[in-house]
Amino acid sequence: MTSQARTDITTGDGVRIAYRFDGDEDKPVLLLSNSIGTDLHMWDGQVSALTKHFRLLRYDARGHGASDVPSGPYSLDRLGRDVVELLDALGLQRVHVLGLSLGGIVAQWLGIHVPERVDRLVLSNTAAYLGPANQWDRPIAELLEAPDMQGTAEMFLHNWFPARMLQGDDKVVEGFRRTLLATRREGVAGSWAAVRDYDLRRTATLIHNPTLVIAGEHDTVTSADHGKELAAAVPGARLILLPTVHMANVEGQEQFLGAVLAFLTEQS
Repeated sequence: MTSQARTDITTGDGVRIAYRFDGDEDKPVLLLSNSIGTDLHMWDGQVSALTKHFRLLRYDARGHGASDVPSGPYSLDRLGRDVVELLDALGLQRVHVLGLSLGGIVAQWLGIHVPERVDRLVLSNTAAYLGPANQWDRPIAELLEAPDMQGTAEMFLHNWFPARMLQGDDKVVEGFRRTLLATRREGVAGSWAAVRDYDLRRTATLIHNPTLVIAGEHDTVTSADHGKELAAAVPGARLILLPTVHMANVEGQEQFLGAVLAFLTEQS
C-alpha cells in the first residue's frame, strides 16, 4: 500500500486545506469527510480495511487539524466548495464519498450540488436538518468565551461514545480527546454556525446518486429518526441501523465496515 504524507491545497478564499492519500493509485478513490472536532485521523482504524478496495482521500476540514482556522461563521456552501476545490486541484473528476456527522452533511451537499463528482454516497450518523437555528447561538457564544476546549471536549466525547468506552483509559477515546483539546475554538464555533444555518430537508430529495444511510440506534446527536427521515427523503436510499452511539465507525467498526464495503463494491 502506498501512502502520502499530509500536504495541502489553498482554496479560492485563501484557506489551506490539508489532505493525504492512502492506498494504491490504481484503485477507485473514496473521499472521507469528518465530524466536527476531529481531523482525518478519525478514520485511522478503518484505513487498512478500506485500502484493500479503495485509494483513500482524507482531509482536515477548515478549522480543524492541519488546515487553516479562519475566524467567524462558516457556511455549508463554503465547506462543500472546499471539497470541490480539493478534487479539482487533485484532478479527480468522480469519487465515492463517505461522510459522518458534519462530514455527512457536506456529503449531502455534494450529492445535491455536484452530483457529477460523486459516484456512491454513504451518509453516516447525520441529518438533513438539526434545527431550530437559535439552539446553536448560546453554545457558540459560550465556546468562544470559554478559556479552553476542556468542557466542549468532554461534552463531545459523551455524545460520541458509549459509557463503557469512556470508563478507564480507552486508547481510541484518548486519541479523540487529544484531538479535541488541540482543536481551536474558532474552528468548532465556525463549523457549528454551518450546522445552525443549514436545512437540506427539501433539497435532499435532489440526491440521485446511489446512497446508503447509516444511523446509530443510541445516537443522541443525529438520532435514528434523523437517519430514517434522511433515507426517506433521498430517492432509493438504503438505511442501516447499527447498535451504536454517534461514532459508528469506531464503536461498531466491524458492522460499519461490512455495510460500507458491501454497498460501495457491489456491481451496479
